[in-house]
Amino acid sequence: SYGGNDDPVGPLASQFAGMGVEEVVPALKVKENPTEATYQLFEESGTDLGQVLTKKETLKAMKNAMSPDVAKALGRVSGGLYVVTAAQGTAKSAMIASWIAQASFEPLGFTVAIAKDRAIESLMQVGDKFVLNCLPEQGFEPLMKHFLIRFPPGADRFEGVEWAPASCGAPILKEAAAYMECTVMSRMEAADHWIVYSEVREGKVFKDEKTATHHRKVASYY
Repeated sequence: SYGGNDDPVGPLASQFAGMGVEEVVPALKVKENPTEATYQLFEESGTDLGQVLTKKETLKAMKNAMSPDVAKALGRVSGGLYVVTAAQGTAKSAMIASWIAQASFEPLGFTVAIAKDRAIESLMQVGDKFVLNCLPEQGFEPLMKHFLIRFPPGADRFEGVEWAPASCGAPILKEAAAYMECTVMSRMEAADHWIVYSEVREGKVFKDEKTATHHRKVASYY
């Protein structure tokens, strides 16, 4: 903190270090009026901290959630490979998604499952807009690897990636096979994920290619 009656961050961090407490997330310091990017930084830092604190319990729960045979059987359910992008003001985020399915004809809509500990989840509330980028079957690996990187809080996830803004501001990836601009209409809570139903407002096919597919051996992991 840099104002009011709050304790300064520096001395507190020094005290924790002296006690042998390992720093998981660097101390956050706000010296100017916060922007959307500032809020995103705090959101992503909190997400990282939460993931570290619950990592062991999460892995244990995933292993115990189903029998090996059931996990193998459910793992045969395949999906496509997509990059979901969202933006609000100066804040932008993205994630690789494969749990996506069309859910309606009139209007055209689909669902996407988003883990509750994903930072992009805060940008996909009812009424928010985002872009679904379909990764092409040929040559999708570089984009997938890029967005699977564990970026530090506040980092620009689109550095080195060619993109253009959709009308809602969310990035349209130039290497995508197709894109859809969507509006979140409803959300359903499902244990460790949110099922987000969205309607498609705009879209275009860039390449006459199939969307890349994702196959798993077991269903207890992505």
